[in-house]
Amino acid sequence: MSMSDSAGHNGPPCGAGGFRPLDIINGTGRSCVLEALPNAILTVARDGAIEDANAAAEAFFEMSKPLLIGHTLDRLLPFGSPLITLIQQVRERGATINEYKVDLGRPGQESDRRVDVHCAPLPEGEGMVLVMLQERTIADKIDRQLTHRGAARSVSGLASMLAHEIKNPLSGIRGAAQLLETSLSDADRALTQLICEETDRIVRLVDRMEVFSDARPLKREQVNIHSVLDHVKRVAQTGFARNVRFVENYDPSLPPVYANRDQLVQAFLNLVKNAAEAVGEAVDGEIELSTAFRPGVSLRALGDKNPIGLPLEFCVRDNGPGVPDDIAAHLFDPFVTTKSSGTGLGLALVAKIVNDHGGIVECESLPRRTTFRVLMPMYRTKRSDPREERRA
Repeated sequence: MSMSDSAGHNGPPCGAGGFRPLDIINGTGRSCVLEALPNAILTVARDGAIEDANAAAEAFFEMSKPLLIGHTLDRLLPFGSPLITLIQQVRERGATINEYKVDLGRPGQESDRRVDVHCAPLPEGEGMVLVMLQERTIADKIDRQLTHRGAARSVSGLASMLAHEIKNPLSGIRGAAQLLETSLSDADRALTQLICEETDRIVRLVDRMEVFSDARPLKREQVNIHSVLDHVKRVAQTGFARNVRFVENYDPSLPPVYANRDQLVQAFLNLVKNAAEAVGEAVDGEIELSTAFRPGVSLRALGDKNPIGLPLEFCVRDNGPGVPDDIAAHLFDPFVTTKSSGTGLGLALVAKIVNDHGGIVECESLPRRTTFRVLMPMYRTKRSDPREERRA
């Protein structure tokens, strides 16, 4: 499985006049190749000033190329950033240095960004260094999606085993307890009632897990995601989220999603319920539902010749305290929960439903800003418009 993500281009078009250090790499007129790369690429002079940058670097630093050029890296990075040290080592050794999983941030930012750094000296420019920054987000997404799908398969097998090996004995235990109840005193009858209540509770848990073992093909059609989210919001506002303020940020031109509507309702109901429980009784509790078209993201499953475009982005965002660091990496695994009364199956079910649709689900959590992001394929007719194919 592989994933690709494209960066936007905000800089001047390729072929503009003037000397461009990036032309040193591929030859004059061929820097368009570097402009199209998804990784941020910079050329840094001996004094630390940025000489040139590609479009991905603009997106990475959230600055346009005219603003980036002439800036020194120490103004863009925190004090003592390891990237500055790596660049200095390249100049001293005259050799390429690769460093993986480097924590890189910007002054004033609360959280760091983890990147793979590749630095190389440019012989044509004295003391000039080429820097490529590859965000770990994409690679980590691949690892997490493999983990999520593996967890979904594991819980599916467990659900099948529980359904066949546990429910039948539980039925016998409950029946025996009911028979004993007729011949016991009132004091002892409370014990048989406890046995019945506990067996019923276990059966309900097994029933919830049986949905994971359903391997039937999905019945999919074109679904308007906004009607799904509106339905989920109405259900939430009449029950568990009646005290939470909802904010909608929808793209009205979004094409349909190719999905099973009932399963989408179940998945987003679980995400909204999770968000409402995270917000709790806070007076300013807020849940934002958003949709957007994000071309350039694709997923290739094992055995598939072509990647599947995932241009449809649906987000559920809350302003709760965030996900604890110790469970963030295992959030979609079964039985992982922070709630004392929770079963830890809600997000596992979300992961299964989204994966069954060929999509991915991710969580990005900061205090007062936790986002569950779902990326899914759009609905296509049998003879899709080639322009739409390129757009996704």
